[in-house]
Amino acid sequence: MKKFYDRKNELNALEQIEKNSLISANFTVITGRRRIGKTELLKKYIENKKSCYLFTSRSSESLLCEQWQKNLEEDIGLKIFGKITLLSELFEQIMQYSKQEHFILVIDEFQDLQTINPSFFSQMQNIWDSNKGESKINLIVCGSVYSMMKKIFEDDKEPLFGRATGRINLTPFSPSVCKEILGDYNKNYTNEDLLCLYMLSGGVAKYISLLMDSGSTTKKKMIEYAAGITSPFLIDGKDVLVSEMGKDYGIYFSILSLISRGMTAQSEIDSVIQKNTGAYLANLDKVYDVIKPIRPLYSKSESRNARWQITDSYLRFYFRFIYANQNLIELGQYDLLKSVILRDYETFTGKTLELYFKNKINEENELTRIGGWWDRKGENEIDVIAVNDFEKTCYIYEVKRQAGKINLSKLDEKVNNFKNAIQSEIAGYSVKTFGLSMEDM
Repeated sequence: MKKFYDRKNELNALEQIEKNSLISANFTVITGRRRIGKTELLKKYIENKKSCYLFTSRSSESLLCEQWQKNLEEDIGLKIFGKITLLSELFEQIMQYSKQEHFILVIDEFQDLQTINPSFFSQMQNIWDSNKGESKINLIVCGSVYSMMKKIFEDDKEPLFGRATGRINLTPFSPSVCKEILGDYNKNYTNEDLLCLYMLSGGVAKYISLLMDSGSTTKKKMIEYAAGITSPFLIDGKDVLVSEMGKDYGIYFSILSLISRGMTAQSEIDSVIQKNTGAYLANLDKVYDVIKPIRPLYSKSESRNARWQITDSYLRFYFRFIYANQNLIELGQYDLLKSVILRDYETFTGKTLELYFKNKINEENELTRIGGWWDRKGENEIDVIAVNDFEKTCYIYEVKRQAGKINLSKLDEKVNNFKNAIQSEIAGYSVKTFGLSMEDM
């Protein structure tokens, strides 16, 4: 996937940061899950600008300094006489240079510096605070271990807390961009092809790139590739999460596997795991950003009527089909794995289609809230409710794979129950109902 897609908002934000940094030092933090495209975005942004990109390789401090010293001299002309072996000394030289010269400095995999030298962030804080007043540096750091990046910059006990002047969290490509990419590689794609792409990637750039570059542009080819003997899709779920969770990932994986199979209430999960999983669920949500609690629209934030949802489409696919069938992979039964995926594909992608439409509706409309609704008994479920409180509109959608299975009269009954339950919340609002199927993708 050679063409650079989308990221207009992020590039515009970075250009504004660049203008600001001509006047005073800026320190921007970029986060986002692994494979989301942070590095590609930054390399696109620094094209034809005075800049230096530094990658944090997991080597010794002296070797890293040696490599970075070469990069700094080649890219921005920062000549340092003598060999520097400490990161703090190198950063001091960078900040001194930035008082005479303006440039962009990108440090990738920033969180790994803590492993290389645990005291570096404290030293960096002191050097930044001492020099930022006279500096014109545009410093951008990014990292792919979400939990560590969040801790470094959001934990008030950490030395770099409060030092960032701006933050960008990179999110997956929108449905319209996914359609654009698939159309570039297969102008005759079907909506089933598009849904399969969304199921496997959720808009994550690397996964789309893997599929497109391998020629997997139809549902059949995508599943053959994803479940094939050399497929990165078979191992990436574990790779991504073990980098976050470390060796204690076992119970977290068990919980994610249950959620992917439709056990979305804590009581259901507890009964299988045989222990209270509240703390684990909270970590998966707040620390690792892998799941989130979904509550009926207009319910209170403390409502216990919550369902847990895996936020990442690929991870949802991984835990439902790959993690759950590790025995097939170990036995080399890749054809059997493909048949299992195809057997449950239609049922599984019903929820994928719902998530796709939520993102599509949010992308195409100005909304103040979007979600679903169900009553206290878990009945009268409404798939999507999109609200604009300023314009007093409330659009309610039933989502089915096949248009023929949409029952708008039954949806109207659910809407009446919804209105009675929330009472005055949407009084005076224009309420309209719609059906959405794969034909509307």
